[in-house]
Amino acid sequence: MIRRRPFASVRARATLAATCVVAVALLAAGTALVLSLRANLVGQADTQAESAARRVASQLAAGIGGDRLDWPDEEDHPVRVEDERGRTVAASEGLRAVDGGPVRHPRTSPAPAPTGRATSGRASEDSADREESDDRDDSDDRADSDDRDDRDDSEDRGGGHGGRHGGEDRDEGSGGDGKDHDDDDPAVGEISDDVTFTAGTATVDDETHDYRFAALEVTTPADVTLTVRAGAPLAAEHAAVNTALTTLSVGLPLLLLTVAGVTWLVTRRALRPVEGIRAEMAAITASEDLARRVPVPATRDEVARLARTTNQTLAALEKSVERQRRFVADASHELRSPLASLRTQLEVGAAHPELLDVDGAVEDTVRLQHLAADLLLLARLDAGERPGEALVPLDALAREVARGREHVVVECAGEVAVAGSRGQLARVLANLLDNAGRHAHRRITVSVRREGEQAVVAVGDDGPGIPAEQRERVFERFVRLDDARARDDGGTGLGLAIARDIARRHGGTLTAAEAPGGGALLTLRLPAAPGRRG
Repeated sequence: MIRRRPFASVRARATLAATCVVAVALLAAGTALVLSLRANLVGQADTQAESAARRVASQLAAGIGGDRLDWPDEEDHPVRVEDERGRTVAASEGLRAVDGGPVRHPRTSPAPAPTGRATSGRASEDSADREESDDRDDSDDRADSDDRDDRDDSEDRGGGHGGRHGGEDRDEGSGGDGKDHDDDDPAVGEISDDVTFTAGTATVDDETHDYRFAALEVTTPADVTLTVRAGAPLAAEHAAVNTALTTLSVGLPLLLLTVAGVTWLVTRRALRPVEGIRAEMAAITASEDLARRVPVPATRDEVARLARTTNQTLAALEKSVERQRRFVADASHELRSPLASLRTQLEVGAAHPELLDVDGAVEDTVRLQHLAADLLLLARLDAGERPGEALVPLDALAREVARGREHVVVECAGEVAVAGSRGQLARVLANLLDNAGRHAHRRITVSVRREGEQAVVAVGDDGPGIPAEQRERVFERFVRLDDARARDDGGTGLGLAIARDIARRHGGTLTAAEAPGGGALLTLRLPAAPGRRG
């Protein structure tokens, strides 16, 4: 029992291939879609975060601070204002932590100090009550003193908590007035154009979510550089991406199943005529009835062309088999006549030796010999015997074959050579001369010439000629015209058929026509060998 391998059929392989191609295409498209969607939503979050940060920064740049700051919605846009040491100067009310770190809200978010220094968290707490005093200068002096003490403590500890500049940098960059300066800081009352985007988490009202943060610097009118860090939630981005992934995870398998099913059905329908062709061919093989034909579908696709080609092959095969059958029947008939005649003569000779026709027996034997040789040559030609590649001079070969024959005149226009089998080409010329000799009255003309790239051999006679309607039929096997059917003529009806078969296998043609002076004209055309000009 023959075991069928998986995907052994064309239909299964086509379905698998189509499904795999669609799967790869959909995965690539889905990945690109999700990445594009995520990038678009993250870009929108960055824009919202930057807008919130610039909203707060614009107020600080205008000198608005403390309780007068107008914060954005704290759930959608938590904001934190830091000084150069990374300490919280101000923050939206509900903000509790950023990236896991707690946010300590000062009691009162101070307005930018007129002395040009950033007010630290501890200085804010110590000077909150003193700012309410009418003596503004004394309060500022005490705040500056506390601020310097804090800076000294910070320098002893090696810098602020996450500040962007160390103590040594500020001492080296300070002017004679003791204020901090940095070449990268924006000008007084200006907002930096540089925005830094990061991803992180923020806790607002005891709920922690993912955010995109935009951080930018602003310099207050008091020449204090602050960093505003505002966030935009990523909940919409997460929801959209998750929805897209869920849709793809559900829709992709369903779409692949649909593609596989449709491909299976379409392939089945497309291959149905092929199965019909196969079944009919199997029936033809079993019945050996070459007259049957495979069904041709009404479509104009490859299957229809396959069916038509198959029918053409069957027609050619039927013609070949019919030709072989006719050949066998004709050969049996041709062999039976001389054999019966020879047997009769031998039986008469055995009974009455004085009546033995020795000459007739010899003629019948020679006829059998020629017929056997012709049949053997036809068998070799039908088997596809190659003609060979030897260089054969047709002019010399024509003179050689015509030598010793009566009424034969050979006319050669220079040297003409072809590539092929010398023996087979000599057989062609001999058959043409034998045919002309049986019908000519007084003259047979053999003309050898070259016409362009062809070598031409024309054999004409002055006999009765060949009727126009019989000029193709004379090249069929065992076909003889009525006046050539007498046994004394010695023809078997194979000479011209053999000559045409040899001409075709040499890449040439053999045709019959009427000679200029009457009679038959048989013209042989073969590809001329290069380098031999007449």
